[in-house]
Amino acid sequence: MDLSAIALQGLQQADVQLEKAAARIASAATLSADGSNVDAVDLSAEIVALLSAKNQFSVELATLKVAAQVQKNSIDLIA
Repeated sequence: MDLSAIALQGLQQADVQLEKAAARIASAATLSADGSNVDAVDLSAEIVALLSAKNQFSVELATLKVAAQVQKNSIDLIA
C-alpha cells in the first residue's frame, strides 16, 4: 500500500470536484429565451462542494506528510 499514491489520487479527485463546482458557479447566471437572467445553479450546494474539496485537500496533504514521516522513520530504522 503506497500512502503517497493514495493521497495524490485523493488530491486529484479534490481538484476535479473543485473545478466542477467552480465551473457551475461561473455559469450560474444564464439568459433565458426571453433575455432575463435565470439562476440555474444552487449556490449553497456549490459552496458545500467547494468546502468539501477544501477539506479533502487538507486531509490528503496531511496524509502525504504522514507518508513522508513513515518513510523517513523506516529509513532511519534501516540505517
